[in-house]
Amino acid sequence: MTSPGIVVEGVRRAFGEIQAVHSVSLEAHAGRVTGLVGPNGSGKTTLLLMLASLLAPDAGTIRIGGVDPVTEPHAARALIGWMPDALGAWGSLSSRETLIVTARLYGMPKPAAAARAEALLAEVGLTALADAPAKVLSRGQKQRLGLARALVHDPRVLLLDEPASGLDPQARIDLRVLLRRFAAEGRTVLVSSHILSELEEVVDDAVFLVAGETVDAGRVEAASRRARGWRVRLAGIEASVAAGQVADALRIDAAAVAIDRRDVVVEFGSDEIAASALRELVAAGLPVAEFAAAQGSLERTFLDLGRGVPPQAPPAPEAPAPEPPAPPAGAASDEEATS
Repeated sequence: MTSPGIVVEGVRRAFGEIQAVHSVSLEAHAGRVTGLVGPNGSGKTTLLLMLASLLAPDAGTIRIGGVDPVTEPHAARALIGWMPDALGAWGSLSSRETLIVTARLYGMPKPAAAARAEALLAEVGLTALADAPAKVLSRGQKQRLGLARALVHDPRVLLLDEPASGLDPQARIDLRVLLRRFAAEGRTVLVSSHILSELEEVVDDAVFLVAGETVDAGRVEAASRRARGWRVRLAGIEASVAAGQVADALRIDAAAVAIDRRDVVVEFGSDEIAASALRELVAAGLPVAEFAAAQGSLERTFLDLGRGVPPQAPPAPEAPAPEPPAPPAGAASDEEATS
């Protein structure tokens, strides 16, 4: 087992009378990508702000690479690459200048800061926009600049809040490749996202938050094992006709087979049962062109857990992200950084 880069135990945080984070305990390990999953108002952003040392918890403990971000915020920030949901860049600065200034605030000499900026612009696909002011960038381009800014000081722990928001399909693929590379380099990557299909393809572990609390592992396991739908498509056969053929081949009631556009949807209790059903369909001579889970395991678990949230419970507000984050200890001042 890899060592935990992030350890959270019994963390709570309130804003006045609103308890945004009730009780959160989790571990995120070095060399792995951990997904932070939960509905709006579940406390994800508030938790990330505490991990980034931008909010202090009311109770509980946090360790980032063994460092307490409350008592040693500068040491923690030297380890952390923080990417908020909104970039919060200096609008009048170009993409290149944004990265150079950030690097200088981390104490990097000016030539090294310039070289680092060029390398990161290429890595996130912004070289062509290096001299464009940040205020004219699209949402997706700002996300890429935000990721580059988080990587300036080569952090060992990455905290990414909705990094795929606004990205086009190719940029999302590129992001997945980058996250897997970061994990392979031994970094700890904690990523929050509502795009569960994206998380499904990149995460090694998942932590679920509901109503400001981490969900018990046993409950997550039970939810993940419940039956889910599988899409079946027969080549050259309309779904309305295919439904009856699938039901006959599987010897199930036709009422148990649903139709969703071009697909037939059948619910199976486990992956093993689904695999057996596929063998039966093929053995019956049906031209199976597609057979796939209708939902990823993260999405299915997320929706199942969400059904347990009382509908009358109001969502907890997320805290606004302070911008930009304070520089680490020993960093240059703004005047020095731009000189």
